[in-house]
This record gives sequence, C-alpha cells and structure tokens, in this order.
Amino acid sequence: MALKTKEHSGNVTAPAARGVRSIAIFEAFKGLLVLLAGFGLLHFLHHDVQSTAEELVRHAHLNPARHYPQIFIEAARHTNDSRLWFLASMAFVYSAARLVEAWGLWHIRTWAEWFAIVSGGIYVPIEIFEIVKRVTVLRVIVLAVNAFIVIYLIYIRSASRSGAADGSAVS
Repeated sequence: MALKTKEHSGNVTAPAARGVRSIAIFEAFKGLLVLLAGFGLLHFLHHDVQSTAEELVRHAHLNPARHYPQIFIEAARHTNDSRLWFLASMAFVYSAARLVEAWGLWHIRTWAEWFAIVSGGIYVPIEIFEIVKRVTVLRVIVLAVNAFIVIYLIYIRSASRSGAADGSAVS
C-alpha cells in the first residue's frame, strides 16, 4: 500500500512510513529532552551553581577530587547567569529544530527527510573522531544509531525518487 502526502515528492509504502515515523518519535524525544534541560538550566539562574554541582557530586557518591567530578565542579564555578541564558537559548533552538524535524518526518515531508539527513550527517565525522580518540560503548551506539538513521533516510529518498521516476512505490 502506497501512501501519498502533501508536499511529498513520491509514494511511500506503509512500512517505510512506519520507519520514518519511528525516527520522528526518536527526534521528538531528543527535542523534548533538550527542552527540559533548557528549562533546567533556567532554574539555576541567580543560584550558586558551584555549590549545587558539589552537592550533586556528593549525592552521587563521587569523589570530588577525581578528574570528571572536578571538571564538572570547575565548569560550574565559571558559570554565570549570562552563560546560563546562552546555554538555555541554545537548548531551545536545538529543541525547536528537533521538534520541527519530528513534525515533518511524522507527516512524511520531503524537506524533513533531507533536514534529518543533513543534520544527522553533520555529526557522523565528529562521532568518528571521538571514537578514534577513545572508544566507548556509548560513542559506538550513538554513531551506529545516527548512521543508521542517515542511511535509512537516504535509502527512502532515493527509493522514493526512483519510484516516482518509474511510477512505482518504495518497497
């Protein structure tokens, strides 16, 4: 069964639409998570961020003298209200982009597929560089998920184009 939507250049089969909509849900989740993080940053306006960071480190039973907790506490020490506003603003911009992308993917819009391909593709070299520096399970998973999404959407776009050219649908 082929699905034709407004502003979409070709037919998409129901399984392909389910795949694209699954990606839409994933992108919406990322957007909502970063939106919450942005509001969380605003919560710290006019607060002593360093003491909150130290309390978090203690609450997590981490040694504040260790490398990563020390980086976290040091970053908090240098955080002021203008930096919090900036970081929250960037979180809101990123969140808006992810939510708009999710809406477009949910509605099987060509522009959203291309946006997802480009925005996901931008991160692939960075993720590879990070893995080359130090391999971790999380980095490998992030790269694998991102690469899968980009490759899948490229496949959907190319299959949709070839399907539109010969009158068939994506299979």
